[in-house]
Amino acid sequence: MSRPVVVEAASPKQHTLKTKEQAKLLSGNKNVHRSVLSVKPVQNNTSPEEISVSTVRHAFKFSAQQNEANSDTHLSADILKQQVVTSFTGLQNLAPNVSIQQQSGGASTNFYIRGVGMTDLTQNNTQSVMTYVDDVLFPYSTMASGSMFDVSAVDIKAGPVGFTHGQADTGGEVVIHTNDPTSTWHGGISEDIASYNRSITEGYISGPISRTLSFRLAGQTMHGGGWQYNPYDNRHLGNANEGALRGKLKWNPDENTEIKVSGHWMQDDSELINGTSATNSLASHPINLVSLSPSSPAGSFVLPYKQTAWTTNPDFAALVGRNASMKPSEQNLMWGMDVHASHNFGYVTGESISAYESEREHEYTDMDSSIWGTNGAYRNIVANSFTQELRLRVTDPNKRFQWLVGVHYNRMRSAQETYWDFSQMTPTRGYLSETPYNDNQQTFSQYAHVSYRLPHNVTIFGSINHEADDRQLRNLSTTNFGGSYVCGTSLCHPNTTTLSFADSNANANQFSGEVGVQWRPIQQVMTYVKVSKGFKPGGFTANNTVVQAQLNPTKPETLMAYEVGVKADPIPNKFRINASAFYYDYHNQQILNTFVVPGYGALGRYTNAPHSQIWGIEVSTQIHPIAHVYLTGNIGYERGVYKNYQGINSSAVYAHFQQTGVWAPVYNNYNNTDSGIPKLTMNGTADYRFNPIHSYEMTLGTDWSYRGAQALVPGGMQTYGYHLPAYFLMGLHASFRPNNGRWNVSVYATNLLGRKYYTSGGVSTVSEYWIPGAPRFVGGRVGCDF
Repeated sequence: MSRPVVVEAASPKQHTLKTKEQAKLLSGNKNVHRSVLSVKPVQNNTSPEEISVSTVRHAFKFSAQQNEANSDTHLSADILKQQVVTSFTGLQNLAPNVSIQQQSGGASTNFYIRGVGMTDLTQNNTQSVMTYVDDVLFPYSTMASGSMFDVSAVDIKAGPVGFTHGQADTGGEVVIHTNDPTSTWHGGISEDIASYNRSITEGYISGPISRTLSFRLAGQTMHGGGWQYNPYDNRHLGNANEGALRGKLKWNPDENTEIKVSGHWMQDDSELINGTSATNSLASHPINLVSLSPSSPAGSFVLPYKQTAWTTNPDFAALVGRNASMKPSEQNLMWGMDVHASHNFGYVTGESISAYESEREHEYTDMDSSIWGTNGAYRNIVANSFTQELRLRVTDPNKRFQWLVGVHYNRMRSAQETYWDFSQMTPTRGYLSETPYNDNQQTFSQYAHVSYRLPHNVTIFGSINHEADDRQLRNLSTTNFGGSYVCGTSLCHPNTTTLSFADSNANANQFSGEVGVQWRPIQQVMTYVKVSKGFKPGGFTANNTVVQAQLNPTKPETLMAYEVGVKADPIPNKFRINASAFYYDYHNQQILNTFVVPGYGALGRYTNAPHSQIWGIEVSTQIHPIAHVYLTGNIGYERGVYKNYQGINSSAVYAHFQQTGVWAPVYNNYNNTDSGIPKLTMNGTADYRFNPIHSYEMTLGTDWSYRGAQALVPGGMQTYGYHLPAYFLMGLHASFRPNNGRWNVSVYATNLLGRKYYTSGGVSTVSEYWIPGAPRFVGGRVGCDF
């Protein structure tokens, strides 16, 4: 029989509960989920338990994270909805020193935190920033596509990781938490309609199946939103066509055991955002566009902002098995399932995570963004990942001595085919090309973390990670379909040549770790200092391969990170400020640069910068200065410099070819050259919340973000076209809802000022390209919950 409890309310509103179970029901109520629930057992076992329930809405969330010795950014579901974050790329406008960019406008996402990241189109490398969804590793960034729905929170972690879960890495993590099943019935649906016929529909239902078993089913569809068009044939581009489902079961056979089974599915047939570009005069087409030289005048070769172009070579479409009218687009299927199990053994708790993720990606991008067949790319990827993790930790978080140990295993298998359309790139190429290969990877890591709380609120902590990584590139060949390929769908090319290459291997076996101390001199202030070493294994370049040297693996990279920080709530529930300063000593940084093949041309290849440095500061604030006013702000400033690096100067290579007709490498000494990471990032919100009528809340607010210029290649800040200009964005939002949260109505505008800006870019054969950011979107959202 349950014992009676007494409820002490922290506000004038009183609640009387008879059982602990009723208290749990109240804590899950929509009207109280943002409040504080505390259970205080009385030492006398014959006395009732006291449960304090406060229905006061707190201004600031994530109070528990104020005790953690890190500079992580924590984002709630409310802020994600308010800022209309529908994909990973939207997160970069909510955190300091973070860049999240789509590669060539496609599904591959490049993450950079504090200047540490990697441009990875071919997915043959470990990302410098790991992605996790519900504690499950997604080793390929594309696998996590379509995960940003029914989200409870997102954590962005900076610096070396892998000490308490998952794999080691140098740059950090992006961790998505989705909502779990509930023990009471809940459900909801929302519809978001915006400019350019974009619609986003979400829904969920959650509740008990039995006393010990509950479920949650959530889904999302996204359509429309395309705002680009081709001026040569007036076809539009960029419409979304995506659907996703996620299901969860939670079983608690007893009070010490929990088992969660989750499965997800996503089908993405969306059109892509294509680039705007400058095309080099090497291509054989009727017009002579400007070259890639540093003297290229701004705007003399770029199509108007919403215009783009692409080619639809019938022979290339037949080669890849698509219709000749295809646009830059995806045909992707992602699915997976995982099992989380935990058991409280008393002093320790054991956890197990088993997961399988599968990817079927078919992606067409026109990387030169022109009507000429100089660099169309089509990728087929069939990949899967199996992950097994085991952890053991101290159950009671209040004990002075805390420890955690674990092991993590990940096995990946992929088969890839990359096709290229160089048919109008003469005299250097003039053919279609196919490069298939197999990529096998296996990573095994072990980690341990300990901390001890000393007197005077001082805690010391340390971690260690050992990781062994083994990967092989197998069966790679390149076939060029050249000459007169007029056989249409039969593809009977008379001038076909095939190049076969030896297999390549990359192995790594290294330790990483962390030590630090944190101190709370007063209740409202916590300071920390820590030193950590990050590690990332090497990988391959495996696209458009024409010489064996392109397959030489990169070396593993390591990063020594030094960080000091403070987290403070000097005026509780009124003013919060977190700040940190960091210095990174970076060795063998893996970067994408140019590789010149004599007699052929310039190609991309991953290489190592032997030594570089990054340093910076971050400040995050939350302010509730007066009634109804809520302010947030993030400021990040960082500088990066190559201390020892000599690489290809891309613009000089093209200039030399135009003058001499000979492809030859031109090296630059980039020692003490700025690495080109965005120096300044700022973002924030300002909200005014009030009750226009009793029991209803209205919010009026604005949001903004600024991002400094970013180089696309080493030394690119000094050369026009090889960097992304700085930009500033502003938005507005308003919402209205009852206090019980049963329904909500909101309107918003993103890029309110109609700025023309670019979010990513690169260099591709004869072109520079830039991926434009979205224009002004105005939309509204209606939702209901029960």
